[in-house]
Amino acid sequence: MAKSDAVVATTAQTVQAGPAKAAAAKAQAADPVIGLGAGFDFDKLMGWAQTQGLKLLAALAILLIGLWIAKRLSRALERVMTRANMEVTLRGFLRNIAYAVMVVVVAVAALQALGVPTTSVLAVLGAAGLAIGLALKDSLSNIASGVMLIVLRPFRAGDYVQAAGVEGTVEQIRVFQTRLRTIDNRVIVLPNSLITTAVIVNFTANPKRRIDLTVGVGYDDDLRVAKDTLLALAGAHPKVLKDPAPEVLVTALAESSVNLELRAWAKTGDLVHTKSDLVEAIRNDLIGKGLNIPYPQRDLHVYHHDADGRPIGEVLTKAVADDGDVAAAGAKPKS
Repeated sequence: MAKSDAVVATTAQTVQAGPAKAAAAKAQAADPVIGLGAGFDFDKLMGWAQTQGLKLLAALAILLIGLWIAKRLSRALERVMTRANMEVTLRGFLRNIAYAVMVVVVAVAALQALGVPTTSVLAVLGAAGLAIGLALKDSLSNIASGVMLIVLRPFRAGDYVQAAGVEGTVEQIRVFQTRLRTIDNRVIVLPNSLITTAVIVNFTANPKRRIDLTVGVGYDDDLRVAKDTLLALAGAHPKVLKDPAPEVLVTALAESSVNLELRAWAKTGDLVHTKSDLVEAIRNDLIGKGLNIPYPQRDLHVYHHDADGRPIGEVLTKAVADDGDVAAAGAKPKS
């Protein structure tokens, strides 16, 4: 009986130790570093190191070669945009964007070669991009507007424009902002999103512009003489273009004058000074030929009333009658 009990106990210990030994062997097979003191397997360790080393070398090679290719492709893209006469600002912006996208693709490929799950990496990148986009929505709006300004080209550097309610000469068109300089030498920096959402007026987009001058003459003046005078002044000015030819139109019968409009063309750069010369010459020549340049007139009729509302004339008449200078109405003469 004692011997059979010992056999049963030994069998039970063997059964209980079996799962533990199997788990330890499985863990040692998964990680050869386990059991360095007792069952260290040098061959498995070398195999693991060789496998991981090859993955690391492959990932490093993908990273280095990918960065080199990304740099070459970004430079090639810039050369293509240069041949297409694209703006310098847009070239640099698109080149940087393309290079950044290629770097991200290379980094993901290197992590995948290393054995890192790329699904989680892409999910993290997507969440980070969404958070950054929400935080920088105004800046991204300015970037999008800057790209639109550079691509659509409503104005260029050196143009005189009116944008977002201000006027000035365009100095720089950047991705985030546009820099203007006013006539009195002030610098105005406008966010691009304000420019694209407002009316843009480009005063220097075309090589020539028309000068419109409204001139009023009196109703008694000879309109033919006035029109010939205006046309002669415009034709004699050296900076007024012959084609299109100047013209004078009768535009309105105003309250105090008959309005004529002189239309003359000049080069865009000569517009301001030519207009000033014509205004001065028109004033002097019209007066010299006896024509009138009327100004608005008003006739005022003033009525004075007494405190009780009666006209002051009635009060004065009654006062004279009371003094005996004027006979009262209906009074009989003395006999």
